[in-house]
Amino acid sequence: MKKILLVIVILCALSTVFASNALANGQNQFNAGLGFSSWGVPIYLGLDFGVHRNFTLGGELSYHQYQDKHNDHEYDHSIIGISGNGNYHFNNVLNIPSNWDFYAGLSIGFFIWNSPDDYDGSHTSGLGLSGQIGGRYYFGNKFGLNLEFGGGDAFSGGKFGISLRL
Repeated sequence: MKKILLVIVILCALSTVFASNALANGQNQFNAGLGFSSWGVPIYLGLDFGVHRNFTLGGELSYHQYQDKHNDHEYDHSIIGISGNGNYHFNNVLNIPSNWDFYAGLSIGFFIWNSPDDYDGSHTSGLGLSGQIGGRYYFGNKFGLNLEFGGGDAFSGGKFGISLRL
């Protein structure tokens, strides 16, 4: 009876490990892609770190370039963003298949707005806070596609790209 109970416990533990596709504690993931927002199409690169079974922390670097019409003139602007994020992954709670990863979280970052000297608009550099919700589909153990929606800062909108487990 003890052997059967031990086998059941081991199988349950293994099914929990393999049912989750969020990053394991100590595992890293590279993310890259394009975004969509009212301020152009950002390009982003990021790295996520598994810090707990269902929780990741990460960092991201992004760049936007866009044109703005203000007072009958067109101005070229750029935005560089450096941000950190924390996400909770819902795979275990919702019993999601292992090739999917659904998450939600918060990001905080510093955004550097670069506008022409003669631009008298209201774009200024500073801190930004946003929330995000997203998901990934993995084609195997290492490569996946991601889609994320968010709001609250200069990068409100969303992004689409690749995820690569390292």
